[in-house]
Amino acid sequence: MFQIDLRSRKAIYAQIIDNFKRLIITGALRPDDKISSIRELAQSITVNPNTVQKAYRELENQGYIYTVLGQGNFVAMPEEKDKTEISPEVRLLYEKLKATIQELMFRGQDVDDICDFVSQNARPNSSGGAK
Repeated sequence: MFQIDLRSRKAIYAQIIDNFKRLIITGALRPDDKISSIRELAQSITVNPNTVQKAYRELENQGYIYTVLGQGNFVAMPEEKDKTEISPEVRLLYEKLKATIQELMFRGQDVDDICDFVSQNARPNSSGGAK
């Protein structure tokens, strides 16, 4: 379920965040699913509970999870937003995507292949891969 690389330069709490985001985005975790308590997750991946707490706090700040006092943490429902309004976070993601597409084209990848890859990977539970 979780992949934590203790030798990675990426902070453990950031790896926890990435793992949860991946599970939520791919549909492995659905809205209102209860997730492991801080203590349970810390024990299962053998990290300090403060590290897990920091990751949960950030996931909540980003809107991926929510907390119900006395009941635990749950996967949040994706926000419905006005399509004309783009948040700074989404704008940054589009800029990263643009830079990645430009890098792929510079490295000789065909635009149609890039579009196909994006289409294949734009749906939850897709199993597309690099060509």
